[in-house]
Amino acid sequence: MHEAAVAQGLIEAILCEAEKQGGRPIRARMSCGTLNAVNDEVVRFAFEAIAEGTVCEGMTLEIEHKPLQAKCRTCGGTYIVTLSDARCPRCAGTDFELLPDAPLVLDEIEFEKE
Repeated sequence: MHEAAVAQGLIEAILCEAEKQGGRPIRARMSCGTLNAVNDEVVRFAFEAIAEGTVCEGMTLEIEHKPLQAKCRTCGGTYIVTLSDARCPRCAGTDFELLPDAPLVLDEIEFEKE
């Protein structure tokens, strides 16, 4: 289960940062690319299960999916591509290359203010 490994990695990173900050984390935001096969519900479920009994228990996990981008080989424009319409919005060209998908990243951790 890929999502459990993702959740485990997030918890480990948050616990490490919580130890450095000396605070209790209340919210974290992660992002990943469109092609990254991460199921939000399953990640949240695994995150909550793994967080039990740690300072991460009860915190909120936000997940943002970054759009997939393409570069048009006709006009050179870069644009967000969708599966329903991959044409370039600039020139309506259909000859394009997909740009690398955004990686899975822990973008932000918010700590409880004392």
